[in-house]
Amino acid sequence: MSRPTWAEVSLSALRHNFGLIRDFVAPHATVCAVVKCDAYGHGAVPCAQSLEEAGAKWLGVTSTEEGVELRRAGMRARILLMSGMWQGEGEAVVEHNLTPAVWSAEHLAELNRAAEKLGKKAFPVHLEVDTGMARQGVPLSGLPKLLEATRRAKSLCLEGMHSHLASAEVVDAADVQEQLAAYERALAQLAADGVRPACLHIANSAGLVAHMRSWRFSSQIGNVPEVLVRPGICLYGYFLPFVSGSGDPVRELPVTPVLSWKTRIIDLRKVAAGQGIGYSRAYVTKAPATIATLAVGYGDGLSRRLSSRGRVLLRGEFAPIVGNVSMDVTTIDVSTIAGAEVGDEVVLIGEQAGRRLTACDMARLTGSIPYEVLCNVSKRVPRQYS
Repeated sequence: MSRPTWAEVSLSALRHNFGLIRDFVAPHATVCAVVKCDAYGHGAVPCAQSLEEAGAKWLGVTSTEEGVELRRAGMRARILLMSGMWQGEGEAVVEHNLTPAVWSAEHLAELNRAAEKLGKKAFPVHLEVDTGMARQGVPLSGLPKLLEATRRAKSLCLEGMHSHLASAEVVDAADVQEQLAAYERALAQLAADGVRPACLHIANSAGLVAHMRSWRFSSQIGNVPEVLVRPGICLYGYFLPFVSGSGDPVRELPVTPVLSWKTRIIDLRKVAAGQGIGYSRAYVTKAPATIATLAVGYGDGLSRRLSSRGRVLLRGEFAPIVGNVSMDVTTIDVSTIAGAEVGDEVVLIGEQAGRRLTACDMARLTGSIPYEVLCNVSKRVPRQYS
């Protein structure tokens, strides 16, 4: 028998979310389904297969290794290598037909050598422009020199241009408008140099809902053969909370959480008042209590910051975590829950008897974001797909 801690991944919910996003942006944009970081902890290969079956024409990853994994699993969709490549990966990128972000002459030179060696003509690359996030991408001031390097790379084709929004969840953020304006200035620079990319993209999950300008470009740009949106977290059922100075609400798409995380009670005992629970006796009972031990801990990705703060669902009721979350086990107080037994199913993320706990709930308690909560569910937690 395996250790009773597992995650359930609903591929039908994933396909539902993909369909919502696809229909929301159609006919103006195409969805590039982001499956980086093992599909945000959901499992890259099963999720990519399901998304491709649902009609995804593009998949987004962060590394050459992730892209190669998908190709070896049989993925035929275009694969966007969003974080570029490391030195020495050019041949793998070209061989596996990955579409890399580029922002340096070194990127272009290595990819051009690889394309020449492998007999590839007009191998597509996407130019990343830094419009204000100051993380990666070529600054606008560096575009002329990079375009010179592009012209020297005879075996490459500058197919696309993209950037990334820093504050897309802020509905009226001035810096989003500044970034979009900078993006359009970059396009104008390219056009003045005779370069018109066939594919444009800047919208992430929040951007595609809160900033439609990020995928419905102004008529000044002219007709663009393809515009992408790059949903990540919303594919898996979440948005960051939208905020605005005016307090105006933003309509989120009704996406469904894809992952549920569950465990079981492996020990149940009654303790007296004044009993310390777990490491450092960090929690001391104020009255006689019934304490249940769960087969899950920080080694599985349950944050230690939930110690004596978090809660779980048991028999449709909320039960508090008491004491420090350990590497392999966590303790909860089930004194008020009638009939609790060893073997009972406990929900960490998901629904039970009409009540719900989400990755956002967990993130609020730990000062984090749902992205981190989901990505931190460790590899030793088996995923079950349905």
